[in-house]
Amino acid sequence: MAGMPPATVEVSAAVVHALLRDQRPDLAGRSLERAANGWDNATFRLGADLAVRLPRRDEAVPLILHEQRYLPGIANRSPVPVPVPVHAGRPTSDFPWPWSIVRWVPGAPAVDAGPAGRGQAVDGLAAFLMALHVPAEAGVPVNPVRGVPLMDRNAVVSARLGDRGRYPRAEELKAVWAEACAAGAWAGPEMMLHGDLHPANILLAADGSLAGVIDFGDVGAGDPAVDLAAGWLMFDAGTRRRFMGAFGSSVDSGTWARARGWALVLSTAMLSNSDDNPQMFSVGEFGIGQVLAG
Repeated sequence: MAGMPPATVEVSAAVVHALLRDQRPDLAGRSLERAANGWDNATFRLGADLAVRLPRRDEAVPLILHEQRYLPGIANRSPVPVPVPVHAGRPTSDFPWPWSIVRWVPGAPAVDAGPAGRGQAVDGLAAFLMALHVPAEAGVPVNPVRGVPLMDRNAVVSARLGDRGRYPRAEELKAVWAEACAAGAWAGPEMMLHGDLHPANILLAADGSLAGVIDFGDVGAGDPAVDLAAGWLMFDAGTRRRFMGAFGSSVDSGTWARARGWALVLSTAMLSNSDDNPQMFSVGEFGIGQVLAG
């Protein structure tokens, strides 16, 4: 059974309360409720309009710092709300790493809506990505596993597809992967990226339109195709055509080919490592189906 990465530090509500009493006593009396426990971070809702976000393993510590550094600039140009940090927390004897208090972004995770309920988000998601994808300033970190040349991920993808029980159509997926890699590497400037754009990190309003985008732990610079992979993780074939059409000529065919390859990378990551997380498993399963659909 392949599960999500184990926590180096299990974050409890008691730890969060201690951090708040120490560094933000003005907020310590607010209600506190665990909202998410992801691969990298734990998130607690703090009152009605804030959230506390803390790394749960060593590898996630730089990600919190990247969010604190780059999310304010992204928020300034995003057409929808994002979880802007309002407090950069310091390590203490109760918790060994930096942590954040961020704005709570209301909305329902798109993963809960299912494919049929996501179509109204097409235009909003395209507009968000067009606002996000600007040339990165000098010094913006390159994520070693997101937005890099696809061939950098070849070994891990090949290893995952070796599990024929999990991937009975592995030969077809290998052909898709070869086609995506043949599109060549991104030749433009390194662009600002979300890096982990899938239905659990995309929030919908009551009418199905885009309400916000969360979890910017993988924010960095690189090939924008990694974010465009959301077209396969979010939408069925007909809706995906609308999503692709919203970008017009600003995205070329090679970038869309790489985006399909990135959808394969991300889908296999979730399908191979989420036996203990049905929500993430479902995202990976849907994504593989859409990658095969074209």
